[in-house]
Amino acid sequence: MPLLSVLTAAHSGRAELLARAGRSVAAQRLPDGWELEWVVQEDGSSPALAAVVEQFPFGRHVAHGEQLGIAPTRNLALARVSGELVHVLDSDDELLPEAVAVAVAAFESHPAVHWVAAQADDLLPDDTRRSFELRYPAGYVPAGKINDFTAEHGEPPIHCAGVTMRTRTVRALGGWAANPRSEDSALFVALAELTPGYITPEVTWLHRLHDAQTTGDHQWRTLREESATMVRQRLTALRELRLTLHH
Repeated sequence: MPLLSVLTAAHSGRAELLARAGRSVAAQRLPDGWELEWVVQEDGSSPALAAVVEQFPFGRHVAHGEQLGIAPTRNLALARVSGELVHVLDSDDELLPEAVAVAVAAFESHPAVHWVAAQADDLLPDDTRRSFELRYPAGYVPAGKINDFTAEHGEPPIHCAGVTMRTRTVRALGGWAANPRSEDSALFVALAELTPGYITPEVTWLHRLHDAQTTGDHQWRTLREESATMVRQRLTALRELRLTLHH
């Protein structure tokens, strides 16, 4: 039976939000014949999230017991994933009930694609939602095409925290990059340059905005430009080498 893995990196301060994320995973209306697992990797020297994840029979929690950061934590979770597809869910975000079904349907309708990006609404502190304009046309995306936008604007036109990907492709690309602020964009530009993908028009997840959000912290904004430069350099190198993926 095919399996989709939801991958979440978390730290001890996210217990309440992680429980909400878990409930959103539990609410998934799975396509016929599919199963789901939730792989949670806890970062930090004082783990405290096991009891949260154990509420969910599909949840699998491991704490590595030291502070490593988001990219190594996601990569450790990736090493534990069993599904042929992996969907990234940040610990403070939530899936809408059709999220998995929409992603699986896109992979089944377009067997050549290696990634599926769905739309998100911002989830505001009062639990209301705010939509924002799609920056790239929905539909099938040939390998390399979406990175024309990235090269022009300096960042991908999709939110990389909500992408579903073929697990073996992510592993082949080395997982999330050792980039201090743009580890997900660095992975995505390589994935999108070498493989075709699909952008769904449906909103299937909620990107939470809150006071404790990592990207809202002043310290996080340092090294932002250097991180973006690393992403641009990776894309340039991929295009100069003209690498291709052979099936």
